[in-house]
Amino acid sequence: MSQRSLAQITAPTRHFAVQLSATRRGARLARLLTERQLDEWGEPYEAAAQVVAELASNAVLHGRVRGRDFRLRLALRADRTLRIEVTDARGDGVPRIQAPVEQDAEGGRGLRIVEAYADRWGVAEAPAHGKTVWAELAMISAPRERRPRVRTRRWPGSPS
Repeated sequence: MSQRSLAQITAPTRHFAVQLSATRRGARLARLLTERQLDEWGEPYEAAAQVVAELASNAVLHGRVRGRDFRLRLALRADRTLRIEVTDARGDGVPRIQAPVEQDAEGGRGLRIVEAYADRWGVAEAPAHGKTVWAELAMISAPRERRPRVRTRRWPGSPS
């Protein structure tokens, strides 16, 4: 086995996964949690947050099954490739990039945004008749130092 192969096998990968409600609130939370996690890892998060926002929104709009959640998974590999996966409950309706739409149209741009930010993306079958839409982004910006979290405490009866 080559030295490079061994390094790829033993190099640490960072993981984050969360189950969220298939609602607009869950989609917003997916984006916020992505920003927080990548910031925690010292990585730039702007592009990844855009991709997660689009994939989570699509999971809520097109992959929702009543009473079932969607899953967000992030994996940062040693080579600083971030893999984003959003798994929803509907395996039908595989997403495809649509023909250009009118500028005033409400939808149809989501996967174009994903395609613009991601180096690769695709769709895979998921358990229980679901699907996983994934995207991979090279984290090309230099890693930044983790910013310390400032926590504020609210006391009962204090003004907001």
